[in-house]
Amino acid sequence: MAVMCRKFNEIDLSDPVRAAELVKKQALACGADAVGIGSIDRWQGAPLQMDPKQIMPECKSIIGLVFRAERGTMRGVEEGTFFSNYSAMGYAAVTHMFLPLTVLNLAKFIEDQGYEALPYGHLCEWRAIDCVGNMRPHFSRPVREGRAAPDVMIHLRIAAYLCGLGEIGYSKMFLSPQFGPRNRVGIVLTDAELAPDPIYDGPKLCNKCKACVRACPGKCFDNRPVVKVNLAGHEVEWIDLDMEGCPVTFMGSVLTEKEQEDPYITGDPGTARASWTPFRHKPDLLYRYGQAICGARGCMRACMMSMEARGVLQNKFRTKFRRRPVWSVDWSREPETADNSNTKE
Repeated sequence: MAVMCRKFNEIDLSDPVRAAELVKKQALACGADAVGIGSIDRWQGAPLQMDPKQIMPECKSIIGLVFRAERGTMRGVEEGTFFSNYSAMGYAAVTHMFLPLTVLNLAKFIEDQGYEALPYGHLCEWRAIDCVGNMRPHFSRPVREGRAAPDVMIHLRIAAYLCGLGEIGYSKMFLSPQFGPRNRVGIVLTDAELAPDPIYDGPKLCNKCKACVRACPGKCFDNRPVVKVNLAGHEVEWIDLDMEGCPVTFMGSVLTEKEQEDPYITGDPGTARASWTPFRHKPDLLYRYGQAICGARGCMRACMMSMEARGVLQNKFRTKFRRRPVWSVDWSREPETADNSNTKE
């Protein structure tokens, strides 16, 4: 006799207020650190290739979920001794393992009640637009007139903002009142009508201190214009990050010969070994992504330290994050003891 793998929990979601309470409680139980709900009308005017209704035309609500990157995952990069932990555990494992499981389980909970739910993770390699919003040439085409080309890429930081979960900072990073920039975002689209949360109107999170600008090792914020958008009647702005320089900085500017020829990865091969990486060669991928050799020095670490110093974050610590001077690597000469390879205790 066949046995179902899980029990269907029959809960009435017909009342939007009660339904929202139950969905948010379930999201936290599934592993999200914070959850908020935005009504689909807040996405009115979204670009075609970023419009949730192009994916689910009957969508009524979008559930935004925040997942923290632990402060401790950045410790090894801050000390210059253990880089893979932030890349693996603070970035890739959350993005590609924990977050998808959580949005999947929340979607199951909603579909158990007879409403459709679409779990949406952090990245979509099949997106029809590149990282700055331009259509990728010769990639895909719409299946019918007036429709977006596959695949639509919902702007997750904007989604988190429209779900009332926090602000978009000057750096373009999403800032939550709990963790500041230490967030990953997932969403669930559903045709269930859920009472929306208000747009965040709590204590100001970004004060435009520009710590992110000063600390970015790749100077990816320098001399960049400011982008201003209207999101559900709210004027929001951020700096137009250099999206070509950022990934090179992110990987420590350590490029293979093949990468140096890649038109999507630009950079001066003469700076292939930068002062913010101790690696002679580009490290291997972790969970396919997660090569944060720069350790998000400006956009996350400097921003986080600034917000902690102002006392605006709910996730508080007993000691300050930066306890020693910022390190840099001198690649102009060989060390006296090459590679520091003595491992005897």
